[in-house]
Amino acid sequence: MEITFEHVTHSYNPNSPTASLGLDDVSFKIQDKKFTAIVGQTGSGKSTLVRHINALLKPTSGTITVGDRVITPETNNKNLKPLRKQVGMVFQFPESQLFEDTVEKDIMFGPMNFGASADEAEAAAHKMIKLVGLDESLLEQSPFDLSGGQMRRVAIAGVLASDPETIILDEPTAGLDPVGRQEIMDLFKNLQQEGKTIILITHNMDDVANYAEEMAVIHRGKLIAQGVPQEVFNNQELLQDDLLTLPKSAAFAKELTEKGFSFEKLPITINELGTEIEQQLNGD
Repeated sequence: MEITFEHVTHSYNPNSPTASLGLDDVSFKIQDKKFTAIVGQTGSGKSTLVRHINALLKPTSGTITVGDRVITPETNNKNLKPLRKQVGMVFQFPESQLFEDTVEKDIMFGPMNFGASADEAEAAAHKMIKLVGLDESLLEQSPFDLSGGQMRRVAIAGVLASDPETIILDEPTAGLDPVGRQEIMDLFKNLQQEGKTIILITHNMDDVANYAEEMAVIHRGKLIAQGVPQEVFNNQELLQDDLLTLPKSAAFAKELTEKGFSFEKLPITINELGTEIEQQLNGD
């Protein structure tokens, strides 16, 4: 489902001496069934923005439209369950939210909270534990007896068990090793290819380059750029002002330009970089 922000401003502690702007007149669209990355420096407003999508935060002014649901400053917390079932959120270090005495119960909690029967929730738990790459034998264990990586996967399974249409990921691979990070990112890319809308908050520009189809850059609460990653990462104004970090492949390509290589646009993935270098070495 398409998500639209129209002139959204969010003020923390409004009408007080400590008031500060989390978002400042933000307008943009997140396309249905696409993989969109939202990037920006720490404190830029990324998390503030996505918390408006399932009404964890309400705008001070402006509107957010999520499918057929409109969120305004007047929106209250009544009847938000359907929206929050549609929009699942995987917070940074989601394993910190585990609380049940078995893995199965933890994964079942979400579906049952949204009205599923115990049998339906149990079936979802068995399906999702396998989807996140864990063995069903872990369902009867305490989540607190698992490794950190396993706990992360259990927490993700709990979000997926409610079958949300849109999944928001707030630094979902923080603290994972490179193999674990790739496995988690591949999982969400597969879900997007199966029809989910994926929204990723990250500081890892390689993940943006390798997985995202669209990206938005937030700075001091303002949307300062949006587009396909290839175009945004080649926005010289953003790079000159240190508002965006390049993926490793693009940064290496930039170094190569000082050694005689020439790129019409900086390649942002390792495959693009390899192709460009091969063509130039072969004189193509």
